[in-house]
Amino acid sequence: MLIIDKAALCRLIPHHGTMCLLDRVEQWDDTSITCLTASHRDAANPLRRDNRLEAICGLEYAAQAMAVHVGLLQQGKERRLAVGYLGAVRSLTLRAARLDNVKRDLTVQVTRLVGEAGCSIYSFRVSAERQELLDGRASIFLKYLDHQL
Repeated sequence: MLIIDKAALCRLIPHHGTMCLLDRVEQWDDTSITCLTASHRDAANPLRRDNRLEAICGLEYAAQAMAVHVGLLQQGKERRLAVGYLGAVRSLTLRAARLDNVKRDLTVQVTRLVGEAGCSIYSFRVSAERQELLDGRASIFLKYLDHQL
């Protein structure tokens, strides 16, 4: 698939400006997506607190990758997505305390394990080259303009 840049990402998700944490999509298909970013090193990252970006913030990176994946899958479909919600997070493993001190770009990989109308379960992994930073599973719930959950 074609590499998707930050401008195109911002058209797929409701996050804009510095809150769009992902820089580009490297690959995607019907079940998975791989995104890259350097925003964890940005002093203006909106998730930083006390000049630190805690590893738990990697969950937001994964959630945005899930949202981009859903947006890409919805392109050209008649249904219009209004909002998505992060549901339960399971088997979350943090292998680092912070992200802001990771020197390499982050790779954010998500894979849809189960997907039905309005609900999906994804596995996710955030890494920097060979350094695993966090992984787990999360459910997301989608609300469409033409359908109630």
